[in-house]
Amino acid sequence: MIADNVKHMLETEEKNIATRAAYGAKLAELGGRYENIVVLDCDLSGSTKTSVFAKKFPERFFNFGIAETNMMSAAAGLATMGKIPFASTFGVFATKRAADQVSISIAYTKLNVKICATHTGITVGEDGATHQAIEDVAIMRSIPNIAVISPADGTETEKVLEEIIKIHGPCYVRLCRGSAPIIFNDDYHFQLGKGTRIYKGDKATVVCAGFTTHIGMEAAKELERQGIGVDLINMSSIKPIDSRLLVESAKKTGLVITVEDHSIIGGLGGAVCETLAEGQPAKVIRLGVKDRFGESGTPKELIEAYGFGKKDIIAAVKENIG
Repeated sequence: MIADNVKHMLETEEKNIATRAAYGAKLAELGGRYENIVVLDCDLSGSTKTSVFAKKFPERFFNFGIAETNMMSAAAGLATMGKIPFASTFGVFATKRAADQVSISIAYTKLNVKICATHTGITVGEDGATHQAIEDVAIMRSIPNIAVISPADGTETEKVLEEIIKIHGPCYVRLCRGSAPIIFNDDYHFQLGKGTRIYKGDKATVVCAGFTTHIGMEAAKELERQGIGVDLINMSSIKPIDSRLLVESAKKTGLVITVEDHSIIGGLGGAVCETLAEGQPAKVIRLGVKDRFGESGTPKELIEAYGFGKKDIIAAVKENIG
């Protein structure tokens, strides 16, 4: 059953949009309201959608070419001068390639840099293993002082940007390449450190973030038709995580299933396990990429091959309840 507190927040029209597209449009809008926003990119503005900002505010847009480490260092420098830098590139380059600069130049000094990475997860698809960021959440959440956020849809992406612009400090926002259904409407409000219970039930807790939230919703609907009610939680704020909501739900259901387009090591599943180990021990099943690299394929093929699709969630719930 849909949770009462979110009924008025859910979108009713069927429409799809990529979170990277919502990011590009919202960033350009914010640029008109905040003159100290600057945007940095690494020759990928057409893909990250920062090109929308670049066309509107060319004097505040900087293309660093294929030099992600240099971009992060420059973002740190701009932040010391009172600017709010939005540094954008693909997830693999923002995290694995530029990890040292992010850690020492940005996080260690708590500078106000917003790292917004697109093309994350294996749902990047045909680009294959070299471009599929499946370790990015694990890397970023292990670095002190950085908030890690994975918005579920275009609406939440817009709300995330509106929120982090008000918060001083580094953030990592994880965005997707492919389109996904709009889940929330304009009544939805994102709050750092808070999750959102979309469905409520007492048989299991299903925790999703980012691209997997709409998959979790499809599974929750089907399970409800079969008489199995689950708590479906959209945990877009992976760090800080909503410990209170997780503990409350796990205490009720006793079974938690995490679903992520990321390695199950160190990502959302790891964060949930760490939280519950300290607050409310429960059985946790982690669905996602299981200690292997990605490969080329369509998003649909890869979701099925790596075992975190609708049928996998339903099977995990049925096999472990009771």
